[in-house]
Amino acid sequence: MYMKHKLFFLTCLSVILAALSACLKDEGSDTPLYQHDSIEYNANRKILIAYFSWSGNTQHLAETIANMTGGTLFHIETANPYPSDYNECTEVAREELDYGVRPELSGTVDNLDDYDVVFVGCPVWWHTTPMAVWSFLESSEYDFSDKIIVPFCTYSSTYREETLAKIVELTPGSVHLQGFGKTGRNTTGVEEWLRTIRIIP
Repeated sequence: MYMKHKLFFLTCLSVILAALSACLKDEGSDTPLYQHDSIEYNANRKILIAYFSWSGNTQHLAETIANMTGGTLFHIETANPYPSDYNECTEVAREELDYGVRPELSGTVDNLDDYDVVFVGCPVWWHTTPMAVWSFLESSEYDFSDKIIVPFCTYSSTYREETLAKIVELTPGSVHLQGFGKTGRNTTGVEEWLRTIRIIP
């Protein structure tokens, strides 16, 4: 009887530990998942801040970056807007991710070749970068080779590093600086980050 109870206890314990492990894994990474480069400050660099935003959080962060760097803003927008209802929007986003759909975009960047630094920002959707950003970075109209790419994102609680790493993965021929992420419309630390990566003096 004692052995049966012990086996039952060990079985239950293993199930609990497995569940806890799965939960922890689902929280995403808190440490950088890509190797970032370093540069020296250069006041002559032209800066573009390209961002995709649904709720306005990422737009707020992008505008903060633009105000501090003097960069030009470019809003990545889809030809068919996402639903304004949160639940409907998440369903569309999930379907795009599951099937690898690159949504058609409206508008293009004028003279991307003129820019030296390109900030690329987005919200975290389904643990990663929204497919609209894939459309932008994979577009045959742009060549990001040798550009300085700076990823940034907004998120509710998790998967910041996975999202930043995906932007890096989608721009393999570029120089990549340390990324930045904040929850909601919190912009604390933006100026310090921009100084750390030597975009501003």
